[in-house]
Amino acid sequence: MKYKAIIFDLDGTLTDTLEDLFLSINYALRYCGLPERTLDEVRHFVGNGIRKLVERSVPENTYPTVIEKCFDAFRSHYILHQQDHTRLYPGIAFLLTALHAKGYKMAVVSNKMQAGVDELADMFFGGVIDVAIGERPGIPIKPAPDMVMAALKELHTEPSEAIYVGDSDVDLQTAANAGLPCISVLWGFRSRNFLKAHGATVFAEEPQDILRLV
Repeated sequence: MKYKAIIFDLDGTLTDTLEDLFLSINYALRYCGLPERTLDEVRHFVGNGIRKLVERSVPENTYPTVIEKCFDAFRSHYILHQQDHTRLYPGIAFLLTALHAKGYKMAVVSNKMQAGVDELADMFFGGVIDVAIGERPGIPIKPAPDMVMAALKELHTEPSEAIYVGDSDVDLQTAANAGLPCISVLWGFRSRNFLKAHGATVFAEEPQDILRLV
């Protein structure tokens, strides 16, 4: 084992959450009388938390009060519907089970709301993922390293013993800020060329590749 612990991003890495995010943001935009977004637009807007998703989705120069109304509508809708279409990517269940059997400590670190992270962790990762950290008061979200450091503390693991796995430029920045090497997955929300342009050097084309890389 090269590492003792693996820190995973959630959306676009372990779970395909795009359709539920897309449906909830367009519900919020309709509710506020704003134009809707395409699936591909939403794909490129995610990664920095739901507030940034809303800010990127509304038209330029939208009044702050309207943005706040849209954020509240999105949050309320997504809490109720975040499991409608969300699923594990193919091969992820096998990967996590295999890593757990080999003795790796594992954590999920996400810019999603903590309640949402807990709900998906209970649904998909019971008994396999040791720590699940989402957006919560007092911890800056990614790409700040604080969430990763909090996860490592709970895992009783040093940064030198851990590796990060994610699908976006935000994940690359997060890993770098935390001093961790990063595996960039190619089944998520960003392309290989995009990731390479943002500094990615190690790629997993399918989940089973991660077993070889760690």
